[in-house]
Amino acid sequence: MRKLMIMVIVAAMSVMMATVAFADAKKKVKVGFVYISPVADAGYSYAQDQGRLAIDKLPYVETSFVESVPEGTDSERVVLNFARKGYDVIFGTSFGYMDPMVKVSKKFPKVAFMHCSGFKTTPNMSNYFGRMYQARYLTGIVAAMMTKSNIIGYVAAFPIPEVIRGINAFTLGARSVNPEATVRVVWTKTWYDPALEKDAAISLLDMGADIITQHQDSPGPQEAAQERGKYSIGYNSDMSKLAPKSHLTAAIWNWTPLFTQVVEQVRDGKWKGGESMWWGMDKGVVDIAPFSSLVPKNVQDKVNAVKAEIVADKLIVFAGPIKDQSGKVVVPAGQTIDDSKLLGMTWFVEGVVGNTE
Repeated sequence: MRKLMIMVIVAAMSVMMATVAFADAKKKVKVGFVYISPVADAGYSYAQDQGRLAIDKLPYVETSFVESVPEGTDSERVVLNFARKGYDVIFGTSFGYMDPMVKVSKKFPKVAFMHCSGFKTTPNMSNYFGRMYQARYLTGIVAAMMTKSNIIGYVAAFPIPEVIRGINAFTLGARSVNPEATVRVVWTKTWYDPALEKDAAISLLDMGADIITQHQDSPGPQEAAQERGKYSIGYNSDMSKLAPKSHLTAAIWNWTPLFTQVVEQVRDGKWKGGESMWWGMDKGVVDIAPFSSLVPKNVQDKVNAVKAEIVADKLIVFAGPIKDQSGKVVVPAGQTIDDSKLLGMTWFVEGVVGNTE
């Protein structure tokens, strides 16, 4: 009888604890964001911050951010500071924040940590990203249907899987409509350096590229294309106002749906660590910016038709046959590349001119 009573008491205490946790979750959720570049960069951090501003309007959310935080020790300090101040959720928005966030998450088990674009997790740290390669595929179609030189320049940040995957998807989209198109890659080894990114674009224009695209946070490459009278395709956000005479479209982020779900789950006590969120066009996290008047109707119609197929899961970007740079078939017809291999992609597809170093 005594044993039964103890079990009843323990069960009652558990219910009380769950109720308290649920009640606490109903209070205002404090959310911190750590950015790699300035929020005014018109690029990656800007796009993340647009999502922050959206959830900041929710009555149960309070947000704060720190911008231009270098990867490494500095990011660990900033994340640690958010945790010590009692923030409920911390979003680390750059790949290089991964290990510092893992370290801090182990010291604060009651805080929800969300890391962008990485692969490591802990019991209270998940990662999130979007299938930007779907939007890249579409912008590749735009570029390949509008190039006259068949040379498309790609200003790229670092040779990590995220960037390589985007270059490959862009190239697959391009060559799906124009097999003669090639994509020349120049690495800057920086996420945000407007002058360097612009110089990289100029070097590609000097090689004969008549369209410039990018995996960079600044509009530098867009500006270079406009100054040379060539076309450009942006990234992260709609950069049309920054290069109106050259901008065709852009592969863009919309983090609002994902951020909203995370804070709702934390508020309701339903958030779980150790998970990976990799959302695509069907959930609105990635898309392309509105076409400019420079894009002919037949190009717009083609891209919109392919976009509908991607959203409906009728077209898989990385479906075989796919060849690598040497011409070797690496994905046979009828097969696809699974997510684990996409997340670790370190090789280029046929049509890319450049190396992965």
